[in-house]
Amino acid sequence: MSFFFRIIADVISTMYIGVLKPIRMKKYIIVLPSLLLLTVAATAKHKHKGGNAPAAPVAKADSSASKKGPKPYDKVITDKAVTKHGLFTVHKVDDKWYFEIPDSLFNREMIVTTRYSKTAGGGGIYAGEMVNDQTVLWEKVPNNNVFLRVVTVISIADSSNQIYKAVTNSNLNPIAQAFEIKAFGKGSDSGSVVIDVTDFFKGDNQPISLGEFTKKRFNLSSQIGDRSYIEHINTYPINTEVRVVRTFNSTPSFNFSGAPSPFPSTTLPAAYTTGAVTLEMNNSFVLLPKVPMTKRAYDPRVGFFADDFEVYSDAQQKVEDNTFIVRWRLEPRDEDIEKWKRGELVEPKKPIVYYIDPATPKKWRPYLIQGINDWQKAFEQAGFKNAIIGKEWDDKDSLSNLEDARYSVLRYLPSDIENAYGPNVHDPRSGEIIESHIGWFHNVMKLLHDWYMIQAAAVDPKARKMEFDDELMGQLIRFVSSHEVGHTLGLRHNMGSSSRTPVELLRNKAWVEAHGHTASIMDYARFNYVAQPEDNISEVGLFPRIGEYDKWAIQWGYKASFAKKEKEDKKIVNQWVIDSLRSNPRLWFGTESNPFDPRSQTEDLGDNSMKASEYGIMNLKRIIVKLPEWTKEDADKYDNLRDMYSALIGQYNRYMNHVLKNVGGVYETPKSIEQTGEDVYEPTPKAIQQEAVAFLNKQLFETPTWLLDKGILNKITNPVSGETVGNVQSNVINGLFSVTRLNRMAVSGNRFADKDTYTIDDMMNDVKKGVWSELSTKKAIDGYRRSLQKAYVEALINLLNTTPQSSPNPFLPSVNTKTTDVTSVARAQLVALKTQITAAIPGTSDKMSKYHLQDVSERIKKALDPKS
Repeated sequence: MSFFFRIIADVISTMYIGVLKPIRMKKYIIVLPSLLLLTVAATAKHKHKGGNAPAAPVAKADSSASKKGPKPYDKVITDKAVTKHGLFTVHKVDDKWYFEIPDSLFNREMIVTTRYSKTAGGGGIYAGEMVNDQTVLWEKVPNNNVFLRVVTVISIADSSNQIYKAVTNSNLNPIAQAFEIKAFGKGSDSGSVVIDVTDFFKGDNQPISLGEFTKKRFNLSSQIGDRSYIEHINTYPINTEVRVVRTFNSTPSFNFSGAPSPFPSTTLPAAYTTGAVTLEMNNSFVLLPKVPMTKRAYDPRVGFFADDFEVYSDAQQKVEDNTFIVRWRLEPRDEDIEKWKRGELVEPKKPIVYYIDPATPKKWRPYLIQGINDWQKAFEQAGFKNAIIGKEWDDKDSLSNLEDARYSVLRYLPSDIENAYGPNVHDPRSGEIIESHIGWFHNVMKLLHDWYMIQAAAVDPKARKMEFDDELMGQLIRFVSSHEVGHTLGLRHNMGSSSRTPVELLRNKAWVEAHGHTASIMDYARFNYVAQPEDNISEVGLFPRIGEYDKWAIQWGYKASFAKKEKEDKKIVNQWVIDSLRSNPRLWFGTESNPFDPRSQTEDLGDNSMKASEYGIMNLKRIIVKLPEWTKEDADKYDNLRDMYSALIGQYNRYMNHVLKNVGGVYETPKSIEQTGEDVYEPTPKAIQQEAVAFLNKQLFETPTWLLDKGILNKITNPVSGETVGNVQSNVINGLFSVTRLNRMAVSGNRFADKDTYTIDDMMNDVKKGVWSELSTKKAIDGYRRSLQKAYVEALINLLNTTPQSSPNPFLPSVNTKTTDVTSVARAQLVALKTQITAAIPGTSDKMSKYHLQDVSERIKKALDPKS
């Protein structure tokens, strides 16, 4: 998305900088060859808040009015009319609003976007955010009516194709609204019709209002008619803008705990519990190009968002899945076409322009603009100069509005959410991006502060305080701005980019300052936490920036191949990928949606998680002892210390999970048939998996006492629950012994039997040596180790009676350990462990250790023989 939204799931429907998204949106259908456009797909978007259901009930026409039929133009559009000309000619007569639609716009696809322009406080929604977007078309039908259809499918067919009939009969677009023709145009506009849109826009119609999901979220019900009204309608050459104030009934329900649903642990904001909620919303009707932009085929080796549809034709023997990337339309000016073809840099006919919300604090605007303009170098590799420009919004211009879909805007949102996100609205026929409104939450600065202090304070003195200097915070804002803009250019997260940098080079001052610690700003590789104080690396080698991969990806997506047909273009750009990856492995793309490949992870660095995490822990040990000093502020009641200690624990936990993903990992390297080398799928090498378990035994399962600083803990936490360190240990044990991981290891052992794979038994034996080392050393078992050992045993016992488990990948089948070796190995491990514990109990002198071992032995006995 996102940038810094707390991760709830690995794959969600939108692109926040901290939340991951799917690459494809919805299925559409096309019939080829094509001459006649019949229907168009509902647009998909890069944002974690999905669109709403497409259709609304058909409005019933007024029977008395329909009998009268159209009136003379002057009787409807009287001399009282206030008229504006644009996409639609808009008339206001008294309290009525009319659209005058020319024949040329009927059956032309338009995108209608709905955004908040003003919102009720406390609901977590903000002015400028999108509510939904739909693809629609206006259709003139018999009986003097006009239909507004929501387009849900793309169908293009030549009448010579027999399959044309079957496809069109199976893809009828819903009618969202019916309008009576009030009058026909006059004079030169005699080919136009006039319809009354007042009740449509004032009414609660889904294509232009809230969807059911949003209403349920805030417990909103019906719209209140006498408190809803059209504020104004403006029209421009390619778009018409409608501003409506909507008031909804609000009746929050209560769940069993007494808290209003759907907020189980808190209450709804006051604005949503007063019986009514008022929102101001803006609808943009934007005309899509008559001729869709040429598509570029999607390639899984390059990280672009994609759309797709199915292609049908009489000649084919199977249905074709046409998947294409999402990108802006960049074309040279007519006078520069020959220069462009010769490879000279040219300016685009229509550059990509982002405006900065005037609500943005002035001191941050230059950094946000720099983050936008930093992409200019990438577009130069694609053949365009000044292709993307950041500008300040002219807030003195009363004729323009920020919700106008002609403008792409970075909206500054007054929220305590630590986040930013970069969506786009695109043409579903071609992937052409129409506009984008970046969402920038004010409190993203807190997350930037906490990350930079915890990851870089050991090497950067400027990070050692609770309020950073403006220049440092400005540069942090700049990098997030670049990341979010990257999403709006069509780029997905490249979580694998950082894995192409050898760990030791992250400590090489000259190299890392020249190349950056990751090749992509679209990675979640925040700051160079590997760098050590003695390396003397400056901010240039600590910060993310637009790198080699980003420039190459923009080149691949936006450079012209000069192919005449899409299939020819596909062959050319496929060869670009092959040649580029062969010459520069740092251009590798690691998808954000793969839960099994340890090379594609969030927040990690380097080609070896164990080495990188060890360096990271060395820096955490330096930082933790300084936290009381660095977090000190007047009158602070240890809130700063609590927050930063929590952030430090969170960073430590990330290191553990980076390492954990190597165990049972599967490398996935997409290839085309022209490439040679390794297979697409291969197991993580055995040596790396062994190294990962050894790391966990040393850095986690041996109680990390350095994290248990009583000088900190006694100031910030009440000892009434388990310590955070114990939670990290338990979670990693459960992760190691998860059904899906163990089954993956079992299946890999069978498929790759010709290789020396790391088996379930190998892993469990190695973990047991670390977790149960006291059985051989006879040392007393401390409280953390006792809890860890109990968690270990309970995880194994759970494997004996497990039911089929869902895979973390929705496209893979569920796992049933009863038909694999998982349960067999778990039972054997419990039998062996019980034997060892029984032998160790007589020689255990520490009382709590003996109690613990006796308890664990009894648990294992009951698990192995429940009847006993």
